[in-house]
Amino acid sequence: MKKIICSFLLISGLCAATAVSAQDYKTALGIRLSNSAAMVNNSITLKHFLNERTAIEALFSFGDPLALGALVEMHKPLNTQGLQWFYGGGAYLGFEKTYNATKNINETKTNFGGQGVVGLDYKFVNIPLNLSLDWKPELNLVSDINFEPAAIGFTARFTFGK
Repeated sequence: MKKIICSFLLISGLCAATAVSAQDYKTALGIRLSNSAAMVNNSITLKHFLNERTAIEALFSFGDPLALGALVEMHKPLNTQGLQWFYGGGAYLGFEKTYNATKNINETKTNFGGQGVVGLDYKFVNIPLNLSLDWKPELNLVSDINFEPAAIGFTARFTFGK
């Protein structure tokens, strides 16, 4: 995880030294890699800006658990053009496989909960690439109450639209 954070900071620093512009994309599609066993962890991500500062993000986590999450994010610019910080919240629905030893069968456990997010978002000026580093804690509410505070993720997205 330290390598991911150091890489993101290095890329951000290099980008700050070059000519950059403000966040200038409407929609972005990519992949989010997470270090945690959160319900929505490694996932395909689609982010769409509703206006200059508000975005919605959909996350589809593949594998086990299979999960779908949605976030509303508020973006705030920083002094470096193209670099913004963001915060927000949303919910998720997940399905994980479990083994019931009493019945000797595999079962699917349904989970539902809330998630928050805070992070950094950077859009390169001359290439359609967006990088993001975030912390996304989750609170599972259904089928058992569980809090996952250690969900840190790195996202790379292809951007399009303005």
